[in-house]
Amino acid sequence: MAFTLPALPYAPEALEPHIDKQTMEIHHGKHHQAYVDNLNKAIAGTEHENKSLEELVKNAGSISPAVRNNGGGHWNHSFFWELLSANGGQPSGKLAEAINSAFGSLEALQEKVSTAGATRFGSGWAWVIVKDGKLEVSSTPNQDNPLMDVAEVKGTPILGIDVWEHAYYLKYQNKRPDYLKAIWNVINWSKVAEHYEAAL
Repeated sequence: MAFTLPALPYAPEALEPHIDKQTMEIHHGKHHQAYVDNLNKAIAGTEHENKSLEELVKNAGSISPAVRNNGGGHWNHSFFWELLSANGGQPSGKLAEAINSAFGSLEALQEKVSTAGATRFGSGWAWVIVKDGKLEVSSTPNQDNPLMDVAEVKGTPILGIDVWEHAYYLKYQNKRPDYLKAIWNVINWSKVAEHYEAAL
């Protein structure tokens, strides 16, 4: 049962001007597609062939680096596309309460996540996770994520931001902090709230 590339839930130009159409087309159609293709190659003919993506990711440390990197890349990107929207809105209800309780304000959370992304050396991800019922911010290298057995900080992701150069370089060049500031304009808070409810 081979993995397939999920369709974007919006047009590639929908997130303009914050994330440009060309970046979305290359990021989704080339980078994410390559993770899917390489994951399928890595598991073909092995005992992992019929496992779910979640199973592969959770046990990434005991499977090959190819499965860890490409399985992580597939899971992270599938998660990421749904967290973006042209009509992002604001956090409300239980999620807003949890953010205020853990960080003091939405602005404080945004600053903490942006710092985690900006200070992640090389390529990686910044995350908001639920750990022991509370919200925390973490970051991971490469295509690792907080669900993996190898993660330094384990938890259930409710928000993830890609800080690989391919996510922003065409528009922002080397200015990762500018990208991290802009992306808050297109965060789909209702999807983050769904993940939060599920994580509890």
